[in-house]
Amino acid sequence: MLKTRTGITLGAGVLATLVIVPFALHASTTSVPANAQQPHASSAKRASAAKGHLVLYSAQGYDAAMAAAFQKKTGIQVNLVDDSTGNIVARMEAERTNPHWDIAWFDGDSTMQSLANQGMLLKGFTPSDMSNYTPLGHSLLPKDHAYFPASVTAAAAIAYNTKYLSPKQAPTSWNDLLSPRFKGQVAMNDPSISGPTYPFVAGIMQQRGVKGGEAYFKALKANGLKVFPTNGVTLNALLTGQVKVIMIQDSALTKAKASGEPIRIVYPSTGVAMLPGVMAIDKNAPDMAAAKAFVQFVLSPQGQKIMLNPANGGGDSYFNPIIKGLKPDPQRQQAGIHWVRVNPVRAAATENQIKTWFHDNIVQ
Repeated sequence: MLKTRTGITLGAGVLATLVIVPFALHASTTSVPANAQQPHASSAKRASAAKGHLVLYSAQGYDAAMAAAFQKKTGIQVNLVDDSTGNIVARMEAERTNPHWDIAWFDGDSTMQSLANQGMLLKGFTPSDMSNYTPLGHSLLPKDHAYFPASVTAAAAIAYNTKYLSPKQAPTSWNDLLSPRFKGQVAMNDPSISGPTYPFVAGIMQQRGVKGGEAYFKALKANGLKVFPTNGVTLNALLTGQVKVIMIQDSALTKAKASGEPIRIVYPSTGVAMLPGVMAIDKNAPDMAAAKAFVQFVLSPQGQKIMLNPANGGGDSYFNPIIKGLKPDPQRQQAGIHWVRVNPVRAAATENQIKTWFHDNIVQ
C-alpha cells in the first residue's frame, strides 16, 4: 500500500491513475508551481482514459478518499486539486474562458452562488438520486440547481481553551468577546481565504444589519482581534496559548475536542450561521458526464459514509448529513443550537464588497 500526500492510503491500482496536483493543503497563499501538472494539460492522457477523466477542485478534507472511491467504483480517472476555498475560487475565475475543472467543492453556498451569478456554473441538472435529500437538504438546493448541498456545519462557533479559562470565565455570546477581559485574546479566520468564514461574517451582518455588523467587527479589532488564514492556523493559536478564544467552523472544533484537546465549544443563543458544503459543475466542464456521475456519487449513501468517516476527512467529517438515513458522528453536538440561515443570494451580491471592507478595516 502507498500513501498520497494527504495521508489517505490507496491501493496501488488506484494510485496508478489518481493524480493529486501538488498544492499545499489548505495553504493560506498558494500558487501553481512552475512544474505542477495542469489538470487537463495532456490530451494523450485524457484520450487514454476511455471511461472518463474528472478534474476536482476541492477544499474538503475527505476529497482524496472520495476521489479514490469514485475512481474505483466507476473507472473514471480523477485529478484532485486540493487548496483553500479562496485560492480555488481565484483559480476558477482565472480560468473563466478556458476552464480546466469539472467539479468545484467547498463550504459556503453564498460563494458558490456568486460564481453562479457570473454564469460559470451548469444549471438545470437533476441528479437521479435527488430523492435522497432530507427536507433540509431540499431547502438548501437552489431552484436552478446551480449547485448541490452535500453537508451542513456551523460557519463559526466560539471555542475556548480550558487550560486558561473556566466555564464561569468563558464567553457565552458574541458580544462577550468585546469585553476588556478578552483584549488581545480572540482570533478568527480571514473571510477572503477561509471558505467558512465569509458566511459567518455575512450572518453577523444579516442579523445586525451591515452597519451594525461593521461596528461589531470594528469593536473586535479595537479589542485586539487576531485574524489568521484558515481553521488549522487559528485552532493552533488556541491550542498553543497565543489566544484564549477563537471563532471558527464547528466541525474543526468538534474534531479537536474529540481528539482530546483542551477546548470547549459554545453556541451563542443568538444563533450560528448555517454553512452548507456545496459542489457545482462547470457549465463548460471538459468531462460533463464524469462531473454528473460524481455529484450523484457524493449524494449517495455510499459516498456520504466515506465523508462521515473521520479517518478520511478529519475535522470535515463532523458534519450534519442532509441525506436520508444517515446520522452525524455522536461527538457532534445537536441539542441547544439556534441555526441562522444566511440568505445565499443576498450574501453573494455583497460578497466582494464585504470581503474588501473586512480586509481594509479589520485585517490591515
